[in-house]
Amino acid sequence: MQHSITGMRRGFLLMLLFVFLMSFFSFHVQAGTVLEPPQATVSGTVTDTSGNPLAGVNLVVESKNIGTISDFDGSFSINAGPTDVLIFSMVGFKSLTVPIAGREEVFVQLEEDVTVLGEVVLNAGYYSVSERERTGNIATIKADVMEKQPVANPLGAMQGHLSGVNIVQSTGVPGGGFSIEVRGQNFINGVTDPLYIVDGVPYGSQSLGSEDISRDIVNSDISPLNAINPNDIESIEVLKDADATAIYGSRGANGVVLITTKKGRAGKTRFDAHLSTSLGQVSHFMDLMDTQQYLVVRREGVSNDGLDGFLGVPAYDFYWPDITLWDQNRYTDWQRELIGGTAYRNNAQLSVSGGSERTQFLVSGAFLKETTVFPGDANYKRANVHSNINHRSDNDRFRLNLSTSYSQEDNLLPRSDLSFQAYTLAPNAPALFDEDGNLNWENNTWDNPLAALEEKFGVKTSTVLANALISYELVKDLEVRASMGYTDYSLDSYRTLPSSARNPRFNFTPQSYSSLTTNSSKRNSWIIEPQLQWKKDWKKLSMDVLLGTTFQQETTEQLVMRGTGFPNNSLIFNLTAADRVEVRNSADSDYKYNAVFGRVNLKLLDRYILNLTGRRDGSSRFGPGKQFGNFGAVGLAWIFSEEALLSDSSVLSFGKLRGSYGTTGSDNIGDYQFLDTYTVTGSDYDGVAILSPSGIFNPLFGWEVNKKLEAGLELGFFRDRVFVNASWYRNRSSNQLVGVPLAATTGFSELTGNFDATVENSGIELDFRSANLSTETFKWSTTFNISVPKSKLVRYDGLETSTFANRYVIGEPLSIVKLYRSLGVDPETGQYVIEDYNGDGNISSSGDLEWIEDLAPKFYGGLGNTLNWGNMTFDVFLQFKKQKGYNTLRDNTVPGFRRNAGVELYHDRWREPGDMNTYQVASSGLIAGSNNGDLQRRSSAAVSDASFIRVRNISLNYRVPHLENGLDVNVYLQGQNLWTFTKYKGPDPEQTLNNRLPPLRQLTLGLKVGF
Repeated sequence: MQHSITGMRRGFLLMLLFVFLMSFFSFHVQAGTVLEPPQATVSGTVTDTSGNPLAGVNLVVESKNIGTISDFDGSFSINAGPTDVLIFSMVGFKSLTVPIAGREEVFVQLEEDVTVLGEVVLNAGYYSVSERERTGNIATIKADVMEKQPVANPLGAMQGHLSGVNIVQSTGVPGGGFSIEVRGQNFINGVTDPLYIVDGVPYGSQSLGSEDISRDIVNSDISPLNAINPNDIESIEVLKDADATAIYGSRGANGVVLITTKKGRAGKTRFDAHLSTSLGQVSHFMDLMDTQQYLVVRREGVSNDGLDGFLGVPAYDFYWPDITLWDQNRYTDWQRELIGGTAYRNNAQLSVSGGSERTQFLVSGAFLKETTVFPGDANYKRANVHSNINHRSDNDRFRLNLSTSYSQEDNLLPRSDLSFQAYTLAPNAPALFDEDGNLNWENNTWDNPLAALEEKFGVKTSTVLANALISYELVKDLEVRASMGYTDYSLDSYRTLPSSARNPRFNFTPQSYSSLTTNSSKRNSWIIEPQLQWKKDWKKLSMDVLLGTTFQQETTEQLVMRGTGFPNNSLIFNLTAADRVEVRNSADSDYKYNAVFGRVNLKLLDRYILNLTGRRDGSSRFGPGKQFGNFGAVGLAWIFSEEALLSDSSVLSFGKLRGSYGTTGSDNIGDYQFLDTYTVTGSDYDGVAILSPSGIFNPLFGWEVNKKLEAGLELGFFRDRVFVNASWYRNRSSNQLVGVPLAATTGFSELTGNFDATVENSGIELDFRSANLSTETFKWSTTFNISVPKSKLVRYDGLETSTFANRYVIGEPLSIVKLYRSLGVDPETGQYVIEDYNGDGNISSSGDLEWIEDLAPKFYGGLGNTLNWGNMTFDVFLQFKKQKGYNTLRDNTVPGFRRNAGVELYHDRWREPGDMNTYQVASSGLIAGSNNGDLQRRSSAAVSDASFIRVRNISLNYRVPHLENGLDVNVYLQGQNLWTFTKYKGPDPEQTLNNRLPPLRQLTLGLKVGF
């Protein structure tokens, strides 16, 4: 018994010992899984396969709530253990998992991932949408493309890159403007400007210049968009169809251009400097007559007009000094003399950026100075300051983004564009300066073109743009936010006409001639847009609902004054010294706008998408009962590549059908148009200014309406290495707001009202991109776009009896011109023959202007290729356009006039009966009715093919490798408008007005340094 008890005790003790040992062992085993090995700082660099550093790469320690972001030079550091695993991810690149394996330094290369449609986020204005899931048509251009182009205006960087967007540069003078059409001209009143939104704030694109100053000015179109520095832009999106634009209601009829500026990125504080210098020259000179050719046709013209007997008579030398008084052997290439100089553009920019994961900042400043190709010291200067602060709270519920920019422009140019004189001055015209260095008037026998340098045209503008976006997540999936913006745009311009700028033969004195015209204008606006957004994801269905309202007010002021009769030209800038001061225009306006908008987006099974947008607009530009309009759209998309039948396809990686239909509108008619309006005129009655009636009360007109229909197909092949986006659209604009001219006896120039007129714009757009080759050392990618637009006036009740009968034709585009039909040169008489269309024996505009030419492009687009080889990147972009335009006959049709012209007027002129030539017999132009030159200028002969292929941009960039201390250095060489291949004989096929300087060929050398 005792032995058994002793055995039990022994067993109990052994069991306690076993439990203790197991507990001890278990404790150490568990401690091994809980206690981590000592942490260390792991650092390294992230690059792409070409060795270029990647900034903004997200990296986290697997299975731990630890993460960071790579800096601008690709470097990173993070606390992790030797057995941890790092996960690297970034949009556009494949995610990579890397074990630390005891290393202190980790160097990682990320491979580009071309299948990122779901990660590429597009700015749709009030919301963001991935390229994969968008139902609307949104064209975009990113900073990396814009930075390769040496342009001062954002529109210049967009030329040729976006389908459906036709942009034409109006002049090669610095600070000049651009015309833009998104899918054609929708309205008869000719307003084609889209709505510009900069960081959520509407931005006015219309200049506040005055016709009293800008008439015949070298650069009358001062574009407000010049205030935006292209280097500060992150991306530009153009919204085109109803699904994308209807949420903007009445403001989206002509499309919407969304400009998003750059923001700071998380990482260490970084400094970036950007320096560049550009040389610009006229790319093409016309082939004009030399002195001997010119004098031959001049004398021939005088002889043909029977004026030989007056040659050498002093009283008549005023009419032909070029063949009687001037040196008959002198030759000056006036194109090289007047527009053959070199324009210099120097640009400097410095930015500071950085911040934590929660707060990022960016501050940049830039200065640009650009001269002209004209003689003299005319120049354009611009200074920009841009800042952005982005913050989010620790719980990610509160977000704040503040963006501000300020720009100041100073444009000092000669009053006149010397291009017209360069093309038309007699080649034996006198020297510009006499022996004493003064302007040479050659005994008052000519108007010295450099006299225009005595006349000054100056414009100073300042622009302030500010935006604040605040959001807060009330509960899960429900967010409230507010966007608030303010803009202030002021313009001060002047124009001087001193007596010294006129030929002394007129005996002008400062008291009798000198004048100063000034324009002081200002436009400011504010906008507040509270919004509420709810998002909900279920297993198979997701919903995104947005509701918001807009409050906007804009005020405009303008005062134009003119002073004449100054004691001397040195006092011409002092209005108080003028003998007479008059108010040419004094106006102010107030525009108020209010709207409610909403969006509902439904997505089923990640492949069936429905997008509903709507807006109710209210505008102060319409009378009572007409102030509100309703607009909306529906967009559908089917991602058919997600269907089971195609989901495993090795060829088709993405396929989507989309379509949309909806309405937008327009109130772009100016303020107070429905009221009786009065204008301060330049006249006075006994010293009292006069108010003249300028508008008739008409409260009945309402919104223009643009109905948009679209269908699209998007296809991706071979993991989206080849991607095609094809679109067909048809826009119909009705209820047109038209200013109908009135008879002068009514006392008014026109009456604004709605008319039963419908304009249709339709077309096909194709966008293509491909990753042709991608290896560790070499990459080659291609982009291509083409647009084939069509337009026609579908209906206009009573057109035949209206004042527009000679401008528009049912079934034809609004861009047509009605011309006489030229039948060439009569081989017997040598005169131009114009078809007598109505057979009444007379050639007149009332019945013979029946030849129709359409000056809108038939198709246009661009082709780009990018080659990456190690640290070298080479880009080339071609722009093309099929179109017709006015040729040189628009200005010169008759050889023998006192103006130079194309050499073809010498070689191909009629001389004797039986000749079959293109140009008529020479004439001096002094005998009325001696030729049909004026009719020929307005005939079918004055329009010809102006198609072209232009090397819009070439860029070569080299990144200096392996620099110490994280220094990032890039050197680049860029060329703009380098070559143009065309049969067009004028200065430029895209800008066919010979009285304006064409776009310049530019060569830019630049340096970027970051550290």
